[in-house]
Amino acid sequence: MDNIMLEKLGITLNSMQEATADAVLHTDRDVVVISPTGSGKTYAYLLPLVQRLDASSDELQAVVLVPGRELALQSANVLRDMGSGLRSMPLYGGRPTMEEHRMLRDVKPQIVFVTPGRMNDHLDKANINSRTVKWLVIDEFDKCLELGFQDEMKSILCKLPDIERRILLSATDSESIPDFVSMGKTVRLDYRADEGNIPDRIRLYTVSSPEKDKLGTLEKLLLSLGDRSSIVFLNYRDSVERTALFLKEKGFTVSWFHGGLEQREREAALYRFSNGSAPILVSTDLASRGLDIPDVDNIIHYHLPETEDSYVHRVGRTARWDKGGQSFFLLGPEEFLPDYVGKEHHEYQIPEDLPRPALPRMATIYIGKGKKDKISKNDIVGFLCKKGGLRSSEIGKIDVWDRFSYVAVTRSEIKKIISLTKGEKIKGIHTVVEEVR
Repeated sequence: MDNIMLEKLGITLNSMQEATADAVLHTDRDVVVISPTGSGKTYAYLLPLVQRLDASSDELQAVVLVPGRELALQSANVLRDMGSGLRSMPLYGGRPTMEEHRMLRDVKPQIVFVTPGRMNDHLDKANINSRTVKWLVIDEFDKCLELGFQDEMKSILCKLPDIERRILLSATDSESIPDFVSMGKTVRLDYRADEGNIPDRIRLYTVSSPEKDKLGTLEKLLLSLGDRSSIVFLNYRDSVERTALFLKEKGFTVSWFHGGLEQREREAALYRFSNGSAPILVSTDLASRGLDIPDVDNIIHYHLPETEDSYVHRVGRTARWDKGGQSFFLLGPEEFLPDYVGKEHHEYQIPEDLPRPALPRMATIYIGKGKKDKISKNDIVGFLCKKGGLRSSEIGKIDVWDRFSYVAVTRSEIKKIISLTKGEKIKGIHTVVEEVR
């Protein structure tokens, strides 16, 4: 393992990551890794993989298949922050294939992070040279290999004839890996915990709702939790929007997230939640997989998870690494705790005296310039300090995308920032600065 890279990243490998690295670097076998959400599977495969790829070549050598756009973007960002010298690209639906084709020609990535549908598009159009791809990684393979995706995956595998090594990763196992994946001799690493994969660090509660419509009980529960970060899971898109709008009307600061939103809306929702600008995320199970959302304190099951796997992935959003967390089941008059929840649980008693909805400490601003405009994080800090009157301590998480940037700032300063930066330039370029709501 590259110790210099580990020191730069400031991380120490856990046992799962060490075993995965050893299997990738020191065997010629395919690798299957099953490990809880939040255990660091992205680093587990990327750290050894980058040592097996040729950074001096302009050929695409590795394909990482992921079930959704967010995971593609997130994984590409992880690789970028590693400073490996490798070029990468996220590829996903929602933007023109032609635009990505031009970027592929310009960037010449050695590794791509791509959703299955978009991978088929590029292979069918010969935008990708399939003969140079030697490594295939399937992240969240239990999702990617579900029956509904099998035709798509089979098509991809048929078009990648020269794969030499395969790495499959997930928090939950699949009943079987289809023959078309063509797994050879395999190292299988299973790091799931007992008790249904739910760590002891997670405290489990039930919350009784006297009414079938549980919105009133949800409101009281969230008030009792104060400003701690919480994800409220529901099973349907319309239920997500109904619940989020209800909470907004009650004075809560919320983001909502589901597959029907535009890509920019989804990115903004996740960003506001992860940077502390919105302490509550209301979401379908789309937010339960693969997304790196740190420091989630509470998981609230407004709707019961439809499967045990769904439950495991939801709860995996909290208690990441060695931290603790809480999981709440909202139970209506005719609802009961699912049988697969074997962990000891307690009835949560909501206090009678409740505070007003907590306001988050941070807010998010949008800056209409990004990497394509040669804008860096340092440029943004300088701009906000010089033009926006901020101190560096009042600036939080910064994400710079191709054509725009998101920045977390102290909430109390938001009006001042918008006023002072109106019409101002960043690196000599006029830009839009506005609050993300």
